[in-house]
Amino acid sequence: MSRTLYQKLVDSHCVQRLDEEHVLLYADLHLMNEYTSPQAFAGLRQRGLPVRRPWQNVAVVDHIIPTHPLKHRVIVDPASALQASNLARNCELHGIPLFDTNDPLQGIEHVIAPELGMIRPGMVVLCGDSHTTTYGALGALGFGIGTSEVEHVLATQTLVHRVASNMRIRVDGRLSVGCTAKDLVLHIIANIGAQGARGYVVEFVGEGIAALSVEARMTICNMAVEAGARGALIAPDDVAIEYVSARAPDMKRHLPRAIEQWRKLRSDDDARFDVELSFDACDVGPRVTWGTSPDQSVPIDERVPDPARAGSPQQREAATRALRYIGLEAGASLDGLAIDRVFIGSCTNARIEDLREVAKIVGDRKVDPRVRAMIVPGSGAVRDQAEAEGIAARLIAAGFEWRQPGCSMCLAMNDDVLRPGERCASTTNRNFEGRQGRAGRTHLMSPAMAAAAAIAGCITDVRRLESSHVR
Repeated sequence: MSRTLYQKLVDSHCVQRLDEEHVLLYADLHLMNEYTSPQAFAGLRQRGLPVRRPWQNVAVVDHIIPTHPLKHRVIVDPASALQASNLARNCELHGIPLFDTNDPLQGIEHVIAPELGMIRPGMVVLCGDSHTTTYGALGALGFGIGTSEVEHVLATQTLVHRVASNMRIRVDGRLSVGCTAKDLVLHIIANIGAQGARGYVVEFVGEGIAALSVEARMTICNMAVEAGARGALIAPDDVAIEYVSARAPDMKRHLPRAIEQWRKLRSDDDARFDVELSFDACDVGPRVTWGTSPDQSVPIDERVPDPARAGSPQQREAATRALRYIGLEAGASLDGLAIDRVFIGSCTNARIEDLREVAKIVGDRKVDPRVRAMIVPGSGAVRDQAEAEGIAARLIAAGFEWRQPGCSMCLAMNDDVLRPGERCASTTNRNFEGRQGRAGRTHLMSPAMAAAAAIAGCITDVRRLESSHVR
């Protein structure tokens, strides 16, 4: 029987088929953070169970950690400090590797796992975080799980998995100047809706995807969950295999055979998908969200839509509420909208490629004095590389705050938060009400667009800056 890539990965990791809809799925790697694991470890203790395979679990402190540019970081908030200390104690007790607060390789879980060679094509990777879909960029099936499921994985290294439907999204053409993977995925989400991929694992294919770097593909797979996708996949090609091979010194002896297997990880030519959609990368422009859901975005040269034209009463009500919260009116232009903050970071856009693009846009320019602009690298390795390449020095000279790695202002779980009413140009993945701080207003965009906003003091079309001389 012809199978999709998703079906092949499920079949290869199926310990037991439980019924028509569910399988017991084996996990090659389980990632943990400090906020979804405490109850899971407590459950193990109550049941007197050990961690089944500690060496296939890795833990990271990233969500609650402060990112102040201090050499030695201390978590001051008592509740957050307790979460971090509990994780450290549990990892020591069970022999689980931990990237703790001041580990030089500490960073956001979805940044450090690929860059440290933990993710290989064909794996199943689980984590108590929805953006585990990121790993699909390397041909690995990754998805988020709940705390009770974290406990089950710790105890058994397996998960009861409800098999998803299959969706294929083809992207033809190539992105034009000034447009990035972030713009592409926002374009897709805006067209299919925040629930458009609900219940599906999405496989991205086509010239537009093949032309992207691995890091750009991670952005696409990371944000697929914002369309409701249960997973996202891109079949590993030479680009992905080269990325993984460079980060897998432990596989040197077995690498040729592994690569041979990785090249077979693709959907059969006649595999059937439940839904197929097509987009043209040439139609994508730099995008900005106008509301409080990632599907509420428009190209920078278009205006805020009228809620009255939404398709259903529920959509009209949601759009009206979003505009009220964000402080905009139908027909308004986002181009020229003044901002208070710029945040460049998160598991969506805090890799070295993103920071290189920001430095390119900034050039010799300065951050507008009315704007507080922060850059939070995705990991210690990214931070070190940016400093070695002179990127950090350029951005500091421009007026950006150069922070330590962590989730930071992606979500209001640490001390990097917006004040009520502040408007932020952000490279994160979610713009929900209060996501970056109570009554904070978030506009999602690419790192290039965020850099342009920092310089201009307002949301602006990055193509204007790119058309001028950038050293």
